[in-house]
Formats: sequence, structure tokens, C-alpha cells
Amino acid sequence: MPPVRPSILPLLIAAGAVVATCTPLAAQAVAQPPNAVQPAPAGAGAALPQVPPVPDGTPQQLLDFVKGLKQSDARPASRQEMMAWMRDVAAASVAAADKILVQVKPGQQFHDEAASLKLESLMLLGRLGDEKAAADMAAYARSLIDSPSPELAREAQRLVLVSDAQRMFAGGTVDGGPALVQRVAALLAADPNDQQTAGLALQLAGAFEHLPGGEEVAMLAYKSFGPLFAKSSDERIKAMGESFAGTLRRLALLGHPMEITGTLLGGQPFDQRSLAGKVVLVDFWATWCGPCVAEIPNVLEQYEKYHDQGFEVVGVSLDEDRDALETFVAERKIPWPILYEKPAGEGWRHPLATYYGISGIPTVILIGRDGKVVTLNARGEKLGEELDKMFKAKG
Repeated sequence: MPPVRPSILPLLIAAGAVVATCTPLAAQAVAQPPNAVQPAPAGAGAALPQVPPVPDGTPQQLLDFVKGLKQSDARPASRQEMMAWMRDVAAASVAAADKILVQVKPGQQFHDEAASLKLESLMLLGRLGDEKAAADMAAYARSLIDSPSPELAREAQRLVLVSDAQRMFAGGTVDGGPALVQRVAALLAADPNDQQTAGLALQLAGAFEHLPGGEEVAMLAYKSFGPLFAKSSDERIKAMGESFAGTLRRLALLGHPMEITGTLLGGQPFDQRSLAGKVVLVDFWATWCGPCVAEIPNVLEQYEKYHDQGFEVVGVSLDEDRDALETFVAERKIPWPILYEKPAGEGWRHPLATYYGISGIPTVILIGRDGKVVTLNARGEKLGEELDKMFKAKG
């Protein structure tokens, strides 16, 4: 059962807060804003029309106007044109929502629809780089927290939480993390079947997991959200809660041994005893994952530098196509052992990846000579820094 996919929540993590990863398609956060328009193929489509001025009219007429904009057959010829069109449509939608909201009061027909339209459109403008719109969205969301409409109030609370999380992450701190976790847990406890809140909880926990110093808050998040997910009658939410056991198992590895089991690509059983006394990098990866492939030269450089001194790499492939994996390994001349299991049914499954709750790759875990985990995120420059310290200490 795939994890719940949040529908309108913006990404929680500020730009540059985490490095790129690949995730299962069903578990990815929203990749593009709602109602996004796809660029036309080169040479195709008519000239991009201008978004017309927002007319005066009844609430229904204004909603129909916005609906017409979003259903436009406009085909931008470039990404730049697409983004400009989306900004213009979002700005017009905010203006239309404001014209509706001066005509109706909370509890009356059209109010909640117009309020949601304003929130969504301001959020989109914020994601497109309009800082004022992002601030306006947060302020407007706060004004709706006590709305008589339970659905609108929950949407407002979620967006306020997102805004607060973004501000905290942008400040480079996780000090406010436990309080945020508590607020999300309270919202989820009020309605364990709310997919939007479940999606927010999942994003928040994952964000802490990838932030420096965020491991303890991530563990708190998974421990807090797991029992609430288990109470849900929504099978997708419940399945997310079941997967948290593996995630907590992985987060608890720091300073403890890691069990490595599986079958080598050649078909032989892997014997972890062969790693005794070595520094080991366990790399969960796949040939189809761009960030994984981009990391290989860095790992190979460190392997060539320290292998003779006792450094080993164990790759755990999440590929489905064995032939493609074997070809890749042969062509790239990857020298370290690769664990591979043919997925049974749904892809993105390897027993070791499931056991440790791997939800994004590459995930690279560094183990010291004593068999205990040193770091759960040995990517990029950090791998070289850690190995330099470990082998210098040995010398």
C-alpha cells in the first residue's frame, strides 16, 4: 500500500536544507504546484494569451471566471512562460477570491470555497518566489484557525504549521521541533483519517531526519505519529504507521551495530563476518536514481584511497531490473559487493531496506571498525571527512 500523497501542502524544507534524494513515486511530495500547465512541445501551440482583468460579478460568476482560467488550453512554449502564466493566474485567483469574500460572511455559501481558493493561490505564489504572498498566506491562515467550518479551520492550521516549520528550518535550527511535532500530533489525533494532516506529519518527520542534529526530533516525530496512524481506518495512513518501525530502527543505529544481510548480485549469500574490523559504508541506491549515480565517483574516490587500509563498501540495490543493474555495475567497474533481491510484487523493496525503513536514496550509513554506526548520512564531503579522521586516527 503506497503512502499518502499530500495534495496541496508546500514542501516543508527551505531550499538547500537537504541534499537531493530519490523516493518512490507514490511517496514523493508534490512535485509541482496544483493546476500546473505543461510547456508545449517546441514549435507547437498558439501564442500565450494574457490573463484578463478580474471582472466584477456574483460569487458564482467569479468562481466560474477562475475555473475558466485554470481550464485554459494555454500552452507555454518554455518553463519561463509557464511560470509567468501560473503567477498571473494565481494573482487573478487571489483578486477574485477577495471580491467574493467582501460579498459573503463566514458560514454563508461560497465563503469557504473562496477562502480555500485564496489560501491555495497565495501558497502557489509563495512557492513561485513571492515572499509577500507567502507572508500574506500565513497571516490569512492564522485568521481562519477558528473558522466555524471544521474543514477550513483544519486547512488553516496545517498551513500555519507549514509556515512555522519553514521559518524554523530557514533559521537553521531544530529547537522548536518538539513543539511542532506536538502541534501536528494534536491535529492528527483530532482526525486520524485526515490524509492532508498525515501527509504533513510524514513530511515533517522526514525533514527533521535529513537536517543536521535533527535525528532526535525525527525519532520523537515517528514515535508520536506512529500510534496515531495506527488508529486510522484509512489503509494508506495505517500502512505509513506500520513502516515507521523500520525508520525508528534505523534512527536508533547511531553508536550501535547494524545487521547487514542479503544475497550478492552473483547469487551467493552475503556473510557480514567478512567485514569484521573494517570501516564499512552501506549504500542504499539504484541505477535509476540520479543523485545515487552522481554520488558514485565520490564513493569510488574514497574506496581507492582507503580500501587497502580496511575500507569497504556494501551496495544495497533497490533496482527491479537485474540485467540493467548487472550492465551498470560492469560498465562502471564498481568494485564493491552489491546486495540484490528481486522485488516480490511492488517495487522499491529489498528486505534490508524495509527492515531499516529506507524511504529515500541514496541513504549511506558509515560503520566503524568496532561494527558500530558512526553516521547515518555519509554523503559528499562528509564521507571523506569522516574517513580522514578514522584512518588518520589509526595511523
